[in-house]
Amino acid sequence: MSGINFCGPLGNCGGEGATGATGVTGTTGTSVTTSGIFASNTLGSIIVVALGGSTNIRLPNNQSLGNFIVSINDTVFTVPETGRYYITYQINTTVGLGLGAGARVTANGTPIPGTILVPAVSNATFYKDCIAPLTAGSTLSLQLFSSILLTDTLISGGGTIGASLNVIRIQ
Repeated sequence: MSGINFCGPLGNCGGEGATGATGVTGTTGTSVTTSGIFASNTLGSIIVVALGGSTNIRLPNNQSLGNFIVSINDTVFTVPETGRYYITYQINTTVGLGLGAGARVTANGTPIPGTILVPAVSNATFYKDCIAPLTAGSTLSLQLFSSILLTDTLISGGGTIGASLNVIRIQ
């Protein structure tokens, strides 16, 4: 018991005892957050969405891919491990997108429910996050979609981000 002195009935105190042996080191835990990506678009790209369609957004800048694989056109990211992932994105356009326009992340072409954002008013900024299960080999894309013909430009310049996608394995 290092740091404690025991005193006798007359007030005489004994010296400090020896330090005990160090315990066994435990096993190292697994870090699940090593599977993650960040990618952005700071180029001011023009986005065109056909009537009733969707368009994958290119994310060619600041790519930190971890074990993810990115397509040659920087629009599709392949998940390396099965697990639960924290997904967050932002899209910033130069002009407010009209009613019926929205944003989302898809897995294998199917919208991930917690990522779908369709504002009730015209909007130039989209931000959403959620936690979703993903399977190894799944492909992810950040999209704008619209019920009308849509053309807009992602903001750029001055260190701003027109669009970004961040996906982190949490379990």
